[in-house]
Amino acid sequence: MSPTPLSSDIQAIFNRIAPVYDDLNQWLSLGQHQIWKRMAVKWVNPQPGDVGLDLCCGSGDLARLLAQQVQPQGKVVGVDFSSAQLAIAHHRQMTQYAHLTLEWVEGDVLNLPFEAATFDCATMGYGLRNVTDIPRCLQEIYRVLKPNARAAILDFHQPQQAWMQTFQKWYLRSVVVPVAQHYGLTDEYAYITPSLERFPRGSEQVKLAVEAGFKQATHYPIAAELMSVLVVSKVSP
Repeated sequence: MSPTPLSSDIQAIFNRIAPVYDDLNQWLSLGQHQIWKRMAVKWVNPQPGDVGLDLCCGSGDLARLLAQQVQPQGKVVGVDFSSAQLAIAHHRQMTQYAHLTLEWVEGDVLNLPFEAATFDCATMGYGLRNVTDIPRCLQEIYRVLKPNARAAILDFHQPQQAWMQTFQKWYLRSVVVPVAQHYGLTDEYAYITPSLERFPRGSEQVKLAVEAGFKQATHYPIAAELMSVLVVSKVSP
């Protein structure tokens, strides 16, 4: 696999890992990913009746957390380019939380199929690092948000301290890849390290968000700086 996978390569990766994606996330984060996702939802401050957007929604767990906050009149739209992930999200909704108003859309986050100023809030979990054009993605998020709406973007983070950098590299190499290998997905998860090395650091993400139009952007390292949340606000002119 190429160390710099194209969009179609990444799409194929997420289609292949879809059946075990949630189990792997649970094991590899020791269950902490649910806490991080709740933090992201809290940062966008969803209100009952809001229309929310979850980008790169995968199997829908972050979209579900957001939908719980906008009930009873609100709804959440989950977008992903992996049909396999969306099928799991739809099945899970029908069997586990049919009371929530959710819509699943197969689409490209670089060209969202929505009118401008459609959504009251947005979340994105582990997606920005994988897009082929981060500035364009941020511009699209800005475009579809209503004035004064917020978005929270959760992803891996490169720690500042050398010992944490060493630990992160060790963890990805010695824990993540072997666990993925157990599931027959070594190549699919080996891409994380090079994708993280290419991913802009916090100050760069803030700069890109401002260039995309956001008047307020703050980058919050979490989980001992192994993860982070970029919170952006579309302030009214």
